[in-house]
Amino acid sequence: MQKPVIVVHGGAGTWQPERKSAGLAGVKEAAAAGFDVLRAGGSALDAVESAVVTMENNEIFNAGHGSTLTIDKRIEMEASIMDGKTLNAGAVGLLRNIKNPTRLARIIMEKTDHVFIIGEGAEKLAGLFKLEIASPFTELRRRYWAETMEKLMRGDHDYLPKLHKLAASNPQLFDLGTVGAAALDKDENLAAATSTGGFSLKFPGRIGDSPLIGCGTYADNEAGASSTTGIGEIAVKLVLAKNACDSMRNGETAQEAAESSIRLVNRRMSGGSMGLITLDVAGRIGAAHNSRNLCWAYMTPKTRHPKTALTARIVEETT
Repeated sequence: MQKPVIVVHGGAGTWQPERKSAGLAGVKEAAAAGFDVLRAGGSALDAVESAVVTMENNEIFNAGHGSTLTIDKRIEMEASIMDGKTLNAGAVGLLRNIKNPTRLARIIMEKTDHVFIIGEGAEKLAGLFKLEIASPFTELRRRYWAETMEKLMRGDHDYLPKLHKLAASNPQLFDLGTVGAAALDKDENLAAATSTGGFSLKFPGRIGDSPLIGCGTYADNEAGASSTTGIGEIAVKLVLAKNACDSMRNGETAQEAAESSIRLVNRRMSGGSMGLITLDVAGRIGAAHNSRNLCWAYMTPKTRHPKTALTARIVEETT
């Protein structure tokens, strides 16, 4: 076993040239922040929270400060976190101005009897715990919104019915970004967290996979941990993060589980754009995707600095 370990992702899809270097720098910073927590003896929960919050504060990612806009130009953020030791979890959705949704998800897990709280109720809870309020709007997201809306109004595409085709033909406009992390600490406890702003021009009120336990986030000390990224509806239908953890429970390594999960996507969902990171109970790391890119990083006791990449194992086959 290698421990402690952290693996993070900054989103699947297509990373445009002007964003690549910033994306790699961002996941490197997040992995380092999480590993610093682990190296100091902190928990896997503390580590994934630190890593994801670092990415929520970085406008290059579609989470927190860099969240994408709905079709009516709103921000609706969502996030979740899960403790593999206890299976306790917290999740939030439809947040408008909470700087770090992941922090609020953890408060829900630890300070309430609930798992998932959205909208006004979640923001009231954030006020009780004095979480920082901040506007998540950025000029980059406003520009992407305007360009995508222009194409929609011209009738250049059928937006939602042709979701996969749109993502392939307009990668610079259609952001599938989500951020996430999985960690194993010195006490062999696992945790995972995921955060996102959703996808560009989503319908108001839409909830994706990121705050849904088992879909976008899952952690279990008896199996493994996983965080997904891509078209949320696909991860919801396949309960993808839990599927990956069940594969590890049944004997697959983290990498095998990541690859088998993407093969499942290809077989059942016609190859809709997805990616995920995995971490098994032995501290082995996995990452796979069927999209052009997956921005990700990891750090272990054997690495002096985080290892970063814009691709992992690209899986095209169905079996």
